[in-house]
Amino acid sequence: MLRWRGLDGVPAGWGRSVVTVGVFDGVHRGHQQLIARAVAAARERDLPSVLVTFDPHPAEVVRPGSHPAMLSSLSRRAELVEELGIDVFCVLPFTPELSRTPADEFAHEVLVDGLHAAEVVVGQNFRFGHRAKGDVALLTELGRRFGFATQGVEVISTDSITFSSTYVRACIDAGDVAAAADALGRPHRLEGVVVHGDQRGHDLGYPTANVAPPPHSAVPADGVYACRFVHGGRALPAAVSVGTNPTFSGRQRSVEAYVLDVDEDFYGHLVALDFVLRLRGMERFAEPAELVAQIGRDVERTRELLG
Repeated sequence: MLRWRGLDGVPAGWGRSVVTVGVFDGVHRGHQQLIARAVAAARERDLPSVLVTFDPHPAEVVRPGSHPAMLSSLSRRAELVEELGIDVFCVLPFTPELSRTPADEFAHEVLVDGLHAAEVVVGQNFRFGHRAKGDVALLTELGRRFGFATQGVEVISTDSITFSSTYVRACIDAGDVAAAADALGRPHRLEGVVVHGDQRGHDLGYPTANVAPPPHSAVPADGVYACRFVHGGRALPAAVSVGTNPTFSGRQRSVEAYVLDVDEDFYGHLVALDFVLRLRGMERFAEPAELVAQIGRDVERTRELLG
């Protein structure tokens, strides 16, 4: 898969393509359905498929300080859409100037002049252009004017739930990582670098890797989770604590992973946590010994779930 940043990355002589546009944060099941439709349309036309996304999140530019919790990093997003068959991952820097671009100019400059779209595949709720005035109806009209077909795809839903990035964030914020996994089609992944902590886990007999995710990452609600610790091509079972360590009157929220049956130094390494199930909420224990006993039960439960 090719990866471009900005339209300057489009090679000279680039021919026509099938394009899908959106933030695609999390690449959930609704996104997957949309991307599958774009890939199928590209194959039918014997053209490459191009996925256009944005960085930073448009909300941060339009309403500074309102950046939503991010479900996936750009690199993770690229990995996921490549698995779905996309040929080109194109990241448009979302600038104040781009946010003020009228819908018709965006369609002409990005879709027509930049990517030479023969067909554009978007969700039925797709909005674009200054103040999000553009919708699928306008895109269809512009397609007739500029020479590309438009396909609006209904977002997948089940049990009266429409899968969206907003819905997945709500599940994660509530600690319901199982519901989030159902909407994503896989466990929610939190990436971060392992940093030095206060070594309390080591003192308790359960040394942990203190994972520091990037700003705006979607961190699940406080509690203890069964996770897979992904590093170096391995997915290792881990009991993960998210919270402030109330037993020790902690104030700073942290994400600490006890990797089962592994004695390795992960400091400075980029790792990922795939959240499978929430085991319990965060609790304050009267004595450290009570906490140690509970951690032992959390570890055994994680072992039962993930082997």
